[in-house]
Amino acid sequence: MNRQRMVVGISGASGFIYGVRLLQLLAELDIESHLVISRAALLTMAHETDYKLADVTALASHYHRADDVAAGIASGSFRCLGMVVAPCSMRTLAEIATGTSSGLIGRAADVTLKERRTLVLMARETPLTLAHLRNMTAVTEMGGIIAPPVPAFYARPQDLAQMVDHSLGRVLDLFGLDAGTATRWGEHTRTCGSGLARDEAITSNNPVARHTAIAGKPAPTVDSTPTI
Repeated sequence: MNRQRMVVGISGASGFIYGVRLLQLLAELDIESHLVISRAALLTMAHETDYKLADVTALASHYHRADDVAAGIASGSFRCLGMVVAPCSMRTLAEIATGTSSGLIGRAADVTLKERRTLVLMARETPLTLAHLRNMTAVTEMGGIIAPPVPAFYARPQDLAQMVDHSLGRVLDLFGLDAGTATRWGEHTRTCGSGLARDEAITSNNPVARHTAIAGKPAPTVDSTPTI
């Protein structure tokens, strides 16, 4: 195998953009991607993005239909780094946890586990039921990794794109891949105080607090003692 390969599943949970951006990052890293999109994910795509199916499949090296259980990635003989389901719905999680796959995403995930490769599920749901938690436990006990796309606020993300990139950067870390999108603790630039306190200070009616938050240093004092 001359080129590293990874399987990417996109299920119907909210967060379709995670799968799209993951494909882009894999291409930048020169990783051959094998994409599977569930039927429910196509509905999510239409609700959350302006992408068409052709736009997304064009980002992948190879595209496999969700019902094509005879695809190469359904076999343990298909060598790859592993698989990421981004995002991962609770139904997909349940299928993987119980080994009762109804399509290619579940089958490819099952193969990843049985071959002892890295399986990462970016589970997207809140709040969680006991069934969800038990399924996550089952997958973890089988060697899978549950990696919800939780934003790192210490990185001071400026927009949704930075939040998505950070989460995916941390996921790729699990495969030993550095996409350069994860903000590492202690390596980011800190501004005045905590971000929340700084934001509150900027909008404060207190001119001294406002100046300190914006300029990063106290406002100059003015001697108000009247002269005689």
